[in-house]
Amino acid sequence: MRKIQTVSALLVFVSLVCAAFPVSAQEWKYPSARKIDHTDTYFSMTVADPYRWMEDDNATDTKSWVEAQNALTFNYLANIPYRQAIKQRLEQLSNYPRYTAPFRNGETYYFYKNDGLQNQSVLYRQKGIIGAPEVVIDPNTLSKDGTTRLAGFNLSKDGKYAVCAISLSGSDWQEYRVMDTATKQFLPNDVLSWVKVSGSSWRGPGFYYSRYPAPEKGKELSTKNQNHQVFYHRVGTPQSADELVFEDPTKPSAFNGVGTDEDERFAFLTRSDRSVKQGNSVFYRDDAKGEKEFKPLIPDIGDFNFGVLDFVNGKFLVTTNKGAKNRRIVAIDPAKPDEANWQTIVPERTEPLSGISTAGGKLFLSYLKDVTTRTYVYDTNGKLENEVQFPGVGSAGGFGGNKDDKFVFYSFTSITTPPVLYRYDLKNRRSTVFRTPEVKFDPAGFETKQIFYNSKDGARIPMFIAHKKGLKMDGTNPTLLTGYGGFNISSNPGFSANVIAWLEAGGVYALANLRGGSEYGEKWHEAGMRLKKQNVFDDFIAAGEYLIAQKYATKDRLAIRGGSNGGLLVGAVINQRPDLCKVAIPQVGVMDMLRYQKFTIGFNWIAEYGSAEATAEDFKNLYAYSPLHNIKTNGNYPATLVTTADHDDRVFPAHSFKYTATLQEKNANNAAPLLIRIQTNSGHGASNITKSIEETADIYSFIFYNMGYTPKL
Repeated sequence: MRKIQTVSALLVFVSLVCAAFPVSAQEWKYPSARKIDHTDTYFSMTVADPYRWMEDDNATDTKSWVEAQNALTFNYLANIPYRQAIKQRLEQLSNYPRYTAPFRNGETYYFYKNDGLQNQSVLYRQKGIIGAPEVVIDPNTLSKDGTTRLAGFNLSKDGKYAVCAISLSGSDWQEYRVMDTATKQFLPNDVLSWVKVSGSSWRGPGFYYSRYPAPEKGKELSTKNQNHQVFYHRVGTPQSADELVFEDPTKPSAFNGVGTDEDERFAFLTRSDRSVKQGNSVFYRDDAKGEKEFKPLIPDIGDFNFGVLDFVNGKFLVTTNKGAKNRRIVAIDPAKPDEANWQTIVPERTEPLSGISTAGGKLFLSYLKDVTTRTYVYDTNGKLENEVQFPGVGSAGGFGGNKDDKFVFYSFTSITTPPVLYRYDLKNRRSTVFRTPEVKFDPAGFETKQIFYNSKDGARIPMFIAHKKGLKMDGTNPTLLTGYGGFNISSNPGFSANVIAWLEAGGVYALANLRGGSEYGEKWHEAGMRLKKQNVFDDFIAAGEYLIAQKYATKDRLAIRGGSNGGLLVGAVINQRPDLCKVAIPQVGVMDMLRYQKFTIGFNWIAEYGSAEATAEDFKNLYAYSPLHNIKTNGNYPATLVTTADHDDRVFPAHSFKYTATLQEKNANNAAPLLIRIQTNSGHGASNITKSIEETADIYSFIFYNMGYTPKL
């Protein structure tokens, strides 16, 4: 069923060049940032916001400040002697062919492949599973700098056309084009703009998709993210002719999407509004019967999530966490959709249900057991048939396909195991290796273990730790601790060539599975959200203290790193415990917790964080940990490298701008550098492999240099 809407060694000598640029507190001179007299009042409390002008990222003053900060940062980085060697090793490790699992349309199989250092992966197709591949679309040809990405490719049922989602410079905004798969050319009329938070779902000669109204000229970017609309586009026609299927201007922050089942019989309207609630509602109509009105299956947006999987024996199979914090699968009769009539098909387990796929008339259900994957095969009546046997303990994903598939594909990986693609035969219930990557390192030289430590309140927190075999634990090893802790997202152990470069250099890598994620289901998530967000910071601090106590590192050899919600994590932790680590890397972080909901789709995070404008309780909680508002004066901060990007339209760059300006202003004489690196033509994540490698090389160089450690390259 189609998915319904709903990442040669060089010897260097450093002693002759370490004095080539300023390192002492007296020598730091940060770019000046003007302050304005601006305040806001929250529940009788006045809060200053002197860098409010930075929220206009197109203003001349903001651009000048960005240029000056980048000049300072890149001059600093350019003088680190082993920076180029680190970059070269990252390139070597990343330079291996990478494939995705194939997906089938008729007798044709499609897959993505990256030869190694291609900025974007290329889409191929072939007849049969072992046919000769041909290029369908090479995104590297769509822009000169390789930052244009093919964010989605969705074939029509007959395979004649495909919706191609194109993203520029890492932006979340997409342009949809329709390709004629026979000629591999885009159709001239089918150019769909202002698409965001959308998929494409085929029905007959066209498809459903979601978009925002085109903004008025001169309006701020944030005004584009209101009134999410669903349209039906007929192939060969201009966007102006699209049929408006659904909109609700009375709920401008809601997300609305329509998906279809594999048979294209039903259309499902899914609505969510995380500015008020965590869950979603679901409506349906029978397109095969020509129905025009959507009927309620789940009529109201509440605190529970619902996803339609299939239509079997006259009932909808639906996954939900209502009545089951670890999720279950129920059958809902559309004629009697009330909860009292739901039939449990697959009951809740003690482990959280983390992934669901359908193929060959089967349900593939993946559960997390202490943050590692266990996958089971069920029939559509809920009968357990067997467990898929994996080669070890790690993370697996995939298993999706069509109703008539005889086999499916999945990948298996761990921190030091590159993703291996497997083919699973539904008849004999066996897996065979389909493709094995050839990365230029020996996995046998490394080890990964999972430990458990206690947080401040006694909660038992898991953490994965990887390093070279035989590495002596005497506190001298540079140790990189990372985490996320939010939005019901699990930080599963998976392979990254960048992590291998860190381990090769003599480092220890630690991944903490903090509360706020989905590692142990909704209870784990709830324990780290809204008024309990401090638990996440406590979990991370306790992880750092564990690594020091067990002699993986000392305070002077510990670095902490996190991105997005993890950037917020790092920013909050170094305010609360600046003595915990030597280096901090907050990346694309949510730093202004009083105004985050004002930018782009930040309103979508209110259900997770709360809103400073909503209640005095929320304001008090957010103000207490907001990274921007808790920066200490002369706080003796660790060496800090903030990162963001000019095209980040998810976490607005102003978060990092205002945070950095305040950090530098209040700590102008900090012994360690407080810098910001602003990526160009990139978004919430690096927009291509080149930029990803460059950024990682800069981060590693910054960490090693400020630890006084010469990497073993």
